[in-house]
Amino acid sequence: MSALPDFLARLLPFRSHFAPVRFGSEPRRMHFLDHGEGRPVLLLHGNPTWSFLWRKVMAGLQGSGLRLVAPDLIGLGLSDKPRALAGHSLHNHGQAVLDLVERLDLRDVVLVIQDWGGPIGAWMAARSGGRVTGLVVMNTSVLTPRAFRTTAFHRFSHLPGVSDVAFRLFNFPVPMLGRTQGDARSISGEVAKAYAWPLRNVVDRAAPLALARMVPNREDHPTVAELAQGDAWFRAFRGPAELVWGLKDPILGRALKRHSEALPHARVTATQAGHFLQEEVPEEIAAAVRRVAGVAPAA
Repeated sequence: MSALPDFLARLLPFRSHFAPVRFGSEPRRMHFLDHGEGRPVLLLHGNPTWSFLWRKVMAGLQGSGLRLVAPDLIGLGLSDKPRALAGHSLHNHGQAVLDLVERLDLRDVVLVIQDWGGPIGAWMAARSGGRVTGLVVMNTSVLTPRAFRTTAFHRFSHLPGVSDVAFRLFNFPVPMLGRTQGDARSISGEVAKAYAWPLRNVVDRAAPLALARMVPNREDHPTVAELAQGDAWFRAFRGPAELVWGLKDPILGRALKRHSEALPHARVTATQAGHFLQEEVPEEIAAAVRRVAGVAPAA
């Protein structure tokens, strides 16, 4: 794999690591950032981002006595990119993350989740034998659906032909990420370029479409049963927990109420950020991680 371009290496000053994991029946190589020492914090992104999303939060947690581990989901970032859609499932992504957690022998983990990192992280936690003991939740949908009213984005992803052209040829939705933000300028310029860089080759663009189609749009969708496992773990979780939410998120801004009701002991921080709130309110996220991990606040 080629080295990061200079602009991206400057924006992401954390060392890259790689580990073999299982993804369905195939061995794959997962990229992850691993910075610091101490209690592990596992930072899970969603679609169509990568570990770059966590750089500001990681910077805010430097010197906190925490080990920050931020993997790239298979198909995204610098991880291996299968070209077929079929292998992408909540089970396979969850198993790949669980393999990494077990390979690194992460215990007493603070799990930090957003977007697809939510259900993937919850599925992993349910199978991890109690490795996750703290939880920070951001704009995601961990719970099984009460109804199947998907967004226009997800309905579009199921349109045959036209969605394949948009996702594969035009790298959709990467050029549109700023539109999901409270402040569109938070994903622009070199930052927007950094999100697009790992998907610069057309043949590497299967995952964004596959993950969009993984969102359940009917009762018999295969993701529904897999979501139920993470849902049960999430509702039963009694460790320290916080929710940090971007209310200006056009996709999941309104999901805060349901998740706070499912996790009633969690502290809630509502912000005016959008979907990728790591770009807009990293200080609030880092503060929540510190509280859940029981480490001193930033000086």
